[in-house]
Amino acid sequence: MVLIATEVFGVALAGGWAIAGLFELGSTVGYILMGLFSLFAAYVMTMVWRVCTRVEPITQRA
Repeated sequence: MVLIATEVFGVALAGGWAIAGLFELGSTVGYILMGLFSLFAAYVMTMVWRVCTRVEPITQRA
């Protein structure tokens, strides 16, 4: 989980920085994009956490 989270947040920060640099949007817009992408990364990590910690009921076979 920690490695996946690190990768997702790293991509979010690098993506915001790269898009702002590519389109010459300035540092303020770059920080805003990094923040928005980080919020999306937090949402993705919440969904991954829920899937990974889901406990399936154990059924007994007769």
